[in-house]
Amino acid sequence: MNPTPSGHVSARSARGTTLGAALATVCLLASGCSGFGGSDSGADADPAGEAGTGPLKVALITHSAPGDAFWELVQKGARAAAAKDDIELTYESDPDASAQADLVRDAVADEVDGIAVTLAKPEAMKSAVAAARAAGIPVVGLNSGIDAWKSGGLLEYFGQDESVAGTAVGDKLDDLKARHTLCVIHEQGNVALEARCAGVKKAFGGKTEMLYVQGADTDAVTDSVAAALRQDRTIDEVVTNGAGVALAAVKSVKNAGSKAQVSTFDLNKDLVKAVRSGDVQFAVDQQPYLQGYLAVDSIWLYKTNGNVSGGGEAPVLTGPAFVTKENVAAVARFAADGTR
Repeated sequence: MNPTPSGHVSARSARGTTLGAALATVCLLASGCSGFGGSDSGADADPAGEAGTGPLKVALITHSAPGDAFWELVQKGARAAAAKDDIELTYESDPDASAQADLVRDAVADEVDGIAVTLAKPEAMKSAVAAARAAGIPVVGLNSGIDAWKSGGLLEYFGQDESVAGTAVGDKLDDLKARHTLCVIHEQGNVALEARCAGVKKAFGGKTEMLYVQGADTDAVTDSVAAALRQDRTIDEVVTNGAGVALAAVKSVKNAGSKAQVSTFDLNKDLVKAVRSGDVQFAVDQQPYLQGYLAVDSIWLYKTNGNVSGGGEAPVLTGPAFVTKENVAAVARFAADGTR
């Protein structure tokens, strides 16, 4: 299911509903049946929520711009978890931090049972998260905000340590004998992207420069990167922060007549092809499908069994994992299915 123009997606499992109905029928026919856990008490709650109240309602709210392929992977994972758990899932997004915070407040007003949210700009989200907590709604984080989720009052966090990922890329560039790196940031102020490039700069033994571009405009990205490469012919590596930006950078290299290599954070099926062909040296996979899946599933586990991953003290890391020409075949079939 693709997002509507407003960025809203609703997910509910027909399979889960059918299974729940079948189990309920069995319980009605069997003497003494009182819930899925086999308790002797007829007052036990349904694992999908309080007895008789139906499935849990969970809101996934991100900072994605409309149509971003990366977030389609996150949504796909979230929908898979919702289907398994018989969760009524809604998806909303807005790249504007204050508007994203308003979406969280709307979810609170809708009395959802849980919220999964990204913290690309943590300060802007604080009051909205506090409102959810005051309403007794558990909030978990994913993808962005690994340094802010705990202090912000979130229950759990699922994602990649972007500083660690950036450092790993810097070390890899040293191994590849690069000398001058251009690190492209397609959303200024996004803490995750800034942390990646800072990590590259910290670890890389050569020169690192930052280039800020408008990620929503692919043609503008291509032109900006090409202009930088024409201006400084010593740049021999372009590091991007998204698969789409990486593919634009491949065009930039060709347009500029540059010999620079391209590498990137994040992965999709088109990027897999570029790694296979050698157009992109490597990708750092943070597994967005897994982030969406774990975030939604964690709310179900918390509401039905009191589970908290990492004990609420440590994040659950989903990356980094390097995808290169040598190992890309092992990832390709999952990427083709839209889960990597």
